[in-house]
Amino acid sequence: MLAQITSGAVSGVDAYRVHVEVDLGSGLPTFQVVGLPESAVREGRERVTAALANNGYPLPAGRITVNLAPADVRKEGSAFDLPIALGILVAAGEFPADALDGTAVLGELGLDGEVRPVRGVLSLADRCAAEGMRTLVVPRANAAEAAVVPGLRVLAAPTLEAVLAWLHGRAPLAEATEGDAEPETMPPLDLADVRGQPSARRALEVAAAGLHNILLVGPPGAGKSMLARRLPGILPPLSRAEAVEVTKVYSVAGRMRPGQGLLRLRPFRAPHHTISDAGLVGGGPWPRAGEVSLAHHGVLFLDELPEFRRPVLEALRQPLEDGRVAIGRARFSVTYPARFMLAAAMNPCPCGHYGAATGACICPMGLVHRYRGRVSGPLLDRIDLHVDVPPVPEEALLDARPSESSAVVAARVREARARQVARLGPFPGLFANAQLGPREARRLCALDSAGEAMLAGAIRRLGLSARAYHRTLRLARTIADLEGSDAVRAVHVGEAIGYRSLDRRRQEAGLRG
Repeated sequence: MLAQITSGAVSGVDAYRVHVEVDLGSGLPTFQVVGLPESAVREGRERVTAALANNGYPLPAGRITVNLAPADVRKEGSAFDLPIALGILVAAGEFPADALDGTAVLGELGLDGEVRPVRGVLSLADRCAAEGMRTLVVPRANAAEAAVVPGLRVLAAPTLEAVLAWLHGRAPLAEATEGDAEPETMPPLDLADVRGQPSARRALEVAAAGLHNILLVGPPGAGKSMLARRLPGILPPLSRAEAVEVTKVYSVAGRMRPGQGLLRLRPFRAPHHTISDAGLVGGGPWPRAGEVSLAHHGVLFLDELPEFRRPVLEALRQPLEDGRVAIGRARFSVTYPARFMLAAAMNPCPCGHYGAATGACICPMGLVHRYRGRVSGPLLDRIDLHVDVPPVPEEALLDARPSESSAVVAARVREARARQVARLGPFPGLFANAQLGPREARRLCALDSAGEAMLAGAIRRLGLSARAYHRTLRLARTIADLEGSDAVRAVHVGEAIGYRSLDRRRQEAGLRG
């Protein structure tokens, strides 16, 4: 007898339907899975066999063939265990052939029949709803995640025994709702904790308002990391569409906790400088999402930027421009979203004290240039703000008065973003100034005559590239939005040019050379 159960698989963060076909034929007892299964799928035969036997359903005698269709697409993961087990029971006549019509099934089986969580459930639930499926049976630990999708009945399966009891009509499976999710908790990181650094705080606000990339340059202990880690707290809250995208990435990457639902907090990722390029942008024999995708709609913080290997940093260039990562292999390719805000920090020299008033730097000038040269010009061009973070003066450290809180700054950022969203309404997919292309920038960031003269002088003086020019233009537009100004004036251009400190240093070094 032939049985067919609907399930699914993911490629990147997108899901597709998989038909689990089970045929029981005569012949010597065998159990094989076809349809390009990888090792975890093939090993599922042993899990399914043990789980069925331990729940009173030994494998029927004969030849068992499982086909995962479409057969020309690679299948990975353990989510096919439960549908294979149910397909075997339907094929053996334990349940009617139409028992699971309109229902999709996902889940890994333990040897005792426990239904364990799997990856990519939100993407699979979204696909099921789009294809008109009425019901989705998922592991209990994934139920709140799947319940995010409207119009889909999500049933939480704790064990194989419970699923069989539901199919027999003896006991229902619990229906999950989005409200079942565990609340997210995150220790508060407030800008009020930062002492001094008014210029760096202002730069952080400008970066958040326009979604601009930012590089903090200063000596050890100046507060660069402390500032960067407070950046998510001043960004606007995730919209529901953004939250769904972020949750899909984390679900596919296996980063969801049991019982966790829609992720509401903006991601903040801070990989160590020893990370590989595959770890940062994604990759591997069977490509996985990297840190840039885990930072989607959030912040990617690279501390000690020159200590990252050059190929790793250069791999950032494509996702910074495109907002996605395409990973190709000989037989397939996957795409992961990667629209993140880059925040980076570095010392001005290897010892960290170049330019200090105390003259404490011990680095030869050639060593300083080589250190800064580890970060390429094309990458620096993609960073809108280069901000000097000086040591915190003694009087600021001892000042007991509270600094401005993240909530106050976030309110100004939200107002600036609202102006951008209203202005960018005719441009689908754009919602922040940093996303403007050259054509949109020329149209929406028109300067007055004084501003044009100032920017032209900066191009000549600093040797700005075309990319740096357009980024400075967009940055000036964001500064005007924070002020509530419809026009981009010379004062806004001047502040934007001031955030290109590394361009100034490179030009000065070239003149000295």
